[in-house]
Amino acid sequence: MPTIAAVRRSTAFGMEPILLARVQASGEPLVLQRAAAGQLVAEASVFAAKYHCDALVSGPTVVGRIRNADVEQLQEEDPVWLRAFAAHLAGEVQRARARAQLLSLKRVDSRLDAWLALNDGAIPPRGRWFELAAELAVTPEALYRELAQRRLPPRLHANAS
Repeated sequence: MPTIAAVRRSTAFGMEPILLARVQASGEPLVLQRAAAGQLVAEASVFAAKYHCDALVSGPTVVGRIRNADVEQLQEEDPVWLRAFAAHLAGEVQRARARAQLLSLKRVDSRLDAWLALNDGAIPPRGRWFELAAELAVTPEALYRELAQRRLPPRLHANAS
């Protein structure tokens, strides 16, 4: 039976985000959720007979498991927990809507700008750009070209368009 997994920090191993993705017909992953340290991942699986996402990580990650029976018990017995869980799910719906809006954009530069606005303007380290490309649903090469253009001096960047 599927379970919720809580992502936990680990001082021994470090913590990498977990990306939940589905593989598209083209073979490229489509990232549906990004869970950082301390966040829940795969919480939709509580209400599903089976779950059709792969969890992708780029480094050591520690994941804890919460049994469905425990979630159901908390829902029935702890209204404070239930409100917090409902608020979390509402936040995930908001993030999914923002992601859908991002994916509706046609250009790589527009998608990157939208992603940066949703993620405090921070581009991941170079070794994780392939994950960013997957989140943007663009090829890594297209993302690398866009990032290279953004490193040009402002007057050159303006003329490059």
